[in-house]
This record gives sequence, structure tokens and C-alpha cells, in this order.
Amino acid sequence: MPKVKTNSSAKKRFKLTGTGKIARKNAFKSHILTKKSTKRKRNLTTTSYVSDGDMGNVKRMLAIGK
Repeated sequence: MPKVKTNSSAKKRFKLTGTGKIARKNAFKSHILTKKSTKRKRNLTTTSYVSDGDMGNVKRMLAIGK
């Protein structure tokens, strides 16, 4: 049986934590930052986790067993 390839874009965007969760960065922090408040930009800096509904798709892209 052939090896399963990891999705190249997914491996750059997601990181597996020690507890088995998948960390991700928040959107809306790359450009057009002048109109956003400092508080909003600061809150977007923190890492979030992939929701349970999307976990299967992300694990499939990262070639992680379920």
C-alpha cells in the first residue's frame, strides 16, 4: 500500500500539540490593519484550535491517523 502524502499547504498552516489538538492561526491579521483596533489585532495574535467539526478534514490533510 502506498504512503499517504501530506498536503503541503496544511503542513504550513497547522501544528499538532502535545495533547493531540491542532493549533492554527487566526484570520484577518495580514493586511488592512489600520482600520482595526489595537485590541482586535492583539486578540487575533493568539493561536486558536481547530474545531471538532473540521478535525477530520485537517487530520486527513496532515495524514494523521484518526
